[in-house]
Amino acid sequence: MSEILRRHVAAFNNRDVSALLAGFTDDAVWVTGTTVARGRAELADLFESAMTRLLPTLTIDEILLDGDRVAAQLTERLTHDGEERTFPIAAFYRVRNGCIAAAKIYREGSAELA
Repeated sequence: MSEILRRHVAAFNNRDVSALLAGFTDDAVWVTGTTVARGRAELADLFESAMTRLLPTLTIDEILLDGDRVAAQLTERLTHDGEERTFPIAAFYRVRNGCIAAAKIYREGSAELA
């Protein structure tokens, strides 16, 4: 189960949107801040926008597993308005058939970077 998250983070850090989307169910729901993305098309828009504007990378600090659920503490590094920033993240995932079906992401500080 932790391998699913490791593949997700590797695809994210490589900015490989195709590999990233392959790790989601067709009906996946992703919630971060006030943003909700449903399905692969909305997820593609969300990730492509973030990867272009913020140049983020993730590091997994800790993973906890319980059945079909994964909780993780991560560190996100990104560039916003030319300034490098670091945010601790708590992420909660539900997995179905080897893919992420739902995720709720909490970023310390603001999840809404304009």
